[in-house]
Formats: sequence, C-alpha cells, structure tokens
Amino acid sequence: MAARRISSLLSRSFSASQFLSLGRIPRRGRSIYRFSTATMPEELIVPPVQVSYTQHLINGQFVDAASGKTFPAYDPRTAEVIAHVAEGDAEDINRAVVAARKAFDEGPWPKMTPYERSRIMLRFADLVEKHADELAALETWNNGKPYEQSSMAEIPMLARLFRYYAGWADKIHGLTVPADGSLHVQTLHEPIGVVGQIIPWNFPLILFAWKVGPALACGNTIVLKSAEQTPLTALYAGKLFLEAGLPPGVLNIVSGYGPTAGAALCRHMDVDKISFTGSTETGKMVLELAAKSNLKSTTLELGGKSPFVVCHDADVDKAVELAHFALFFNQGQCCCAGSRTYVHERVYDEFIEKSKARALRRIVGDPFKKGVEQGPQQIDTEQFEKVLRYIRSGVESNATLECGGERFGSRGYFIQPTVFSNVQDDMLIATDEIFGPVQSILKFKDLDEVIKRANTTRYGLAAGVFTKNMDTANTLSRALKVGTVWINCYDVFDAAIPFGGYKMSGIGREKGIYSLNSYLQVKAVVTPLKNPAWL
Repeated sequence: MAARRISSLLSRSFSASQFLSLGRIPRRGRSIYRFSTATMPEELIVPPVQVSYTQHLINGQFVDAASGKTFPAYDPRTAEVIAHVAEGDAEDINRAVVAARKAFDEGPWPKMTPYERSRIMLRFADLVEKHADELAALETWNNGKPYEQSSMAEIPMLARLFRYYAGWADKIHGLTVPADGSLHVQTLHEPIGVVGQIIPWNFPLILFAWKVGPALACGNTIVLKSAEQTPLTALYAGKLFLEAGLPPGVLNIVSGYGPTAGAALCRHMDVDKISFTGSTETGKMVLELAAKSNLKSTTLELGGKSPFVVCHDADVDKAVELAHFALFFNQGQCCCAGSRTYVHERVYDEFIEKSKARALRRIVGDPFKKGVEQGPQQIDTEQFEKVLRYIRSGVESNATLECGGERFGSRGYFIQPTVFSNVQDDMLIATDEIFGPVQSILKFKDLDEVIKRANTTRYGLAAGVFTKNMDTANTLSRALKVGTVWINCYDVFDAAIPFGGYKMSGIGREKGIYSLNSYLQVKAVVTPLKNPAWL
C-alpha cells in the first residue's frame, strides 16, 4: 500500500492529498507527537545537508553583495540562524539586469535553437533528481515544511515541471493569417526580453519552476529575487543550472528584501516584464512600480480566501478529510487554501465533531521526522504573531473555538491546528487571508445562498466542491468566480493545469500553455504578394 502511494506521488499529476495520506500512518514513539498531548522534543534531527551557496548568482558567477552586507536565513524549528546570505539592493539588481540584458541582446540564449534550450532544461531536471536529497533537506530546513512533502512530492514535481516546459521550447510558433487582398501575413511569437521574477517563501522551489520554466522555454533572460525568508534553495538550483550548461547571464538570482531589491527590480527601466507571487497588498505596489517605470508587462499571482463547499449529500468522513487537507496542507501557508469551509446545515454538527477529532489527531513536530504532518510556520515573527492575532480575533468575535488556538511548544514557530465553528461571514477569520493552520467552518442552507456568500469576497483564486450530484457540481463550478474549481478533490497541481485568480487574486496565469503567453510578444508581419498562385 505504501509503495503504491509513494509511486502515485511521482506520477504526472501531484495531488498533495496523496502525500498527506503517508503522514497518517499510525506511529508510536518519542519522535512523533500529537499536538494536544505533548510538547516539542528537545532533540531535533540535524539536517543532512550543508549550505554551500549564499552569494548572489550574477552573470554566471557567485558574488558578494556590492555593499558587502548579509542577512540571516533561519531554521523555523528553533529560530536559530542557518547561514548568512548576501543582501542585495538596487546596485545588485542593476548588475543582474545588465548581465541579463547583455545575455539577451548579445548572448546565445535567444538565438539558440529551441531544441538546444530544451536539452539544457532537461539536463537541469536530471540534476534535480540527482541532488534531490540535498534540495529536499534545504527546503525543509529553511522553510519548515515536512521533509516527506519536500522529498516525495515537491522535488519530483520540480523536475516534472522543467521537463514539461522543456517540451514546449520547440513548439512555440506563430500562425499564417488569411487577410483581404494579395498579402502574406504571419505572426511571430518572440521572447519578451529581460524578465524580473519575485517568488514567495511558502513554496520556494515549486514557484521557482512555475516562473523560470516558461520564461526560459520562450527564450527570455531572468533576474529572480528570492524570498528573504527562504533564499537557499533558489541559489542551489542556480548552481545546478550552470552545471547543466545554461549560458552566463541567462538566469541571475539576487537575494534581498522587498522594499530594496524587490522594488528596484520592479522599477528598473531595462526590465521588460515582472512576474510576482505574494500578497495582494504587495502586488498592488508591484503593479504601481511597474506602471510608473516603463509600463512593463506584469503577471500577479496573489492572495485568496477560497471557499470549500460541502453539500448535504456528502460522505461526511471523506469530506472532513479533504476539507482538513485543503486548509492545513503546508501549515495552512497556501494561497489557495480552502480557508472558508461552508457546510450544509443537515450535516453541519457531524462535520464539526469529526473535523475537531481530525485536527486533534494531526501530528505536529520536527518536520525532518517521519510521519510528521505539520512543521513550524515560516520563520518570521511578524507572520507567526499575525496568525495568533487572527485566532484571538475569532474568539473575541464569538466564533466557537473547537480545538487548538495556541502556540505549540516553547521553541520555534509551531502553532496548534485550530478549528472554529459558528463562524459568520463578517468575522475577520472569514474575510482575511490568515495563511496559517486555522479552519473556519460556516453553515449554509441552499445553493443560491452559498454561491452568493462564497462570491462575496475581494478574492477569487480557487474553490472546492464536495458532492455526489453532478448537476450540483456543474452549477457550482460555473457560478463560483474563481480561477480553479476542484470537484471532490483539492490542491491537484499538474504542470499542464493553469493556475491564477479572478478579482484581487491576480492577473494572468501560471503553468500550462497559458503561462507561455506571459513571456512572449506577438508580432504581425505583412508582405504584399505579386501575382500569387493562390490566396
């Protein structure tokens, strides 16, 4: 059984619920703790990896920040420093942009045959698999997500994504367009140029692939700013790209803070496009800086407050498990988390009791230990305290705290899995993106009501629907104003499935064929024909 589950993780489609089923294998012993019955162990596993790359990657070389400054990368299990990383600012961003511009205008990458670009990307995917253990350990050490999630799901998906985009490199082409008159009209799809990319801390490597993959396949050059909380794996991936044969200057990686390095990238006059993933509030600033500089094209994948609708005909046990996964996956640090759980009144009470019991069984602890489902929140005191403030606001607004609600242990940034019932639509825990392990469960009576309530939000990233009735599923999938609707599943992320949001959840799409459009210019070429044989 376990072998089949692991095999399914390595298949083309990754459903994180498949991964989490591994974490529910019953275990006993001092290394595994359920949050309601134990404190954090004193002894933590030493990560089986060394930090080797802490400098910027610019023009094919690892270099210090121009200022010589560094900043700490932390272990969220303990809040202790893992390494000191080069702190980029405007001067470092400019150095990286100059290198990317030269590589685009003069270098071989855009002029290389698409097949050759594809081969380099495929070699990178091979190297990812060769160094999977190191990448997975770095990701868990710096981010806090369970090692089983990193190693069994996310690293295989990283390689899969780059193979997918490598496959697109020699299939990007224009059209021959019929036009009135004796004319030959064709369209060319050309790389957009120098691309600035900013990735978040919750899925550092997966979002690296979502952005770098299509940009390279289209022939662009890149300046990527990693999240200041999780800079380590992007730099390691950059080293693997150099080993794969990527020419200097094609992929440049600068670590640093948003207000300095990130802002400098967004306002740089020689950057042709910005792709950003992060909060909606920061996305607004990115869009403003892009518009005020050179009106550069912008793709934004932003926040969400996604509804998960459990209908009256649901198998409650299965619905509880899926709703639990939809919210708590990745410590609740997922932009598309099913963070508003709408449950039909007929099954509401049963659903509450079983959701509470499931949360109480959730295994919290050192993410390097086998069987742990939930590690620490990302290493950021502000974010950690923000989640706890939202929990307090839920209590103060008279939602019923069914379980959790407090810090877990005394070290690091662990929070108890928390479940609220009797939640109302106007409560902060139902309107704001918490980005933590806090499940808010609301009651509804009929479809018209839940459609209206689910759509009454500034977000529109994703939604889940749990029902046995296909008519109900079809009605909800068309009525919900979101970019992705999962029917009787959740968080299914395939390389070919587009991802993005309506309303204030973003602009544009990641993954699939739709992501390529963001990294291409379309040029029309019109040539008169003299005495054509045919039109």
